[in-house]
Amino acid sequence: QVQLVESGGGLVQTGGSLSLSCAASGRTVSSYVMGWFRQAPGKEREFVAAINRSGGTSYYADAVKGRFTISRDNAKNTVYLEMSSLKHEDTAVYYCAGYLGNVVIVTPSRYDYWGQGTQVTVSS
Repeated sequence: QVQLVESGGGLVQTGGSLSLSCAASGRTVSSYVMGWFRQAPGKEREFVAAINRSGGTSYYADAVKGRFTISRDNAKNTVYLEMSSLKHEDTAVYYCAGYLGNVVIVTPSRYDYWGQGTQVTVSS
């Protein structure tokens, strides 16, 4: 199994930037397709971005395309989410997740391992 811990959340103004990290332990993160999801109050958890095991393929939700970048450093057992041009509607708890597979997928229920989440608040 792998344990995931997110960090880097916080309060930022509209238009600002924030970087999230997801540190893995227990098993090498290179075995997992990794994704970032978010959940705002009163809303369902939604897909943000995902990256394949090698880091060569990534996929983004339309709402964040062009503003967010997912990356991974398998040597450091860490996955990142760089967020820029943040909007108030990006406010949510952000979770990283992983599953043992080869295909980038967007469905939360397909991911087996989750972190505890980190709060991102964008003030308008």
